[in-house]
Amino acid sequence: QVQLAESGGGFVQPGGSLRLSCAASGFTFSTAAMSWFRQSPGKERELVARITSVDGSTNTADSVKGRFTISRDNAKKTVYLQMNSLKPEDTAVYYCNAKVVVTTPLGKKQAYNYWGQGTQVTVSS
Repeated sequence: QVQLAESGGGFVQPGGSLRLSCAASGFTFSTAAMSWFRQSPGKERELVARITSVDGSTNTADSVKGRFTISRDNAKKTVYLQMNSLKPEDTAVYYCNAKVVVTTPLGKKQAYNYWGQGTQVTVSS
């Protein structure tokens, strides 16, 4: 059974930092692309950052570029999101996502997306 467990959210003042963690189980973590999304009230869920499985390359949303860093530890089956210089507009529920690609018996590749339960981040003075 696939499980993604986020932790590290909380309340922080503007300019502060938080580090989110997502511990994964139930699939081959090292072969999965991992991402962080966020969703604030009344808005659609948006991609914050992604890290590949192949070479660990990353990409981040323009809104957080230079402030947020995604990383992964395959030995610990954990993905992190280091968030610095937090702003009130970063307030949201942050979700961990795993994209797992499997090859079917017919040789086709099929992707599965898994989500964690989310962790609240609130940035306010």
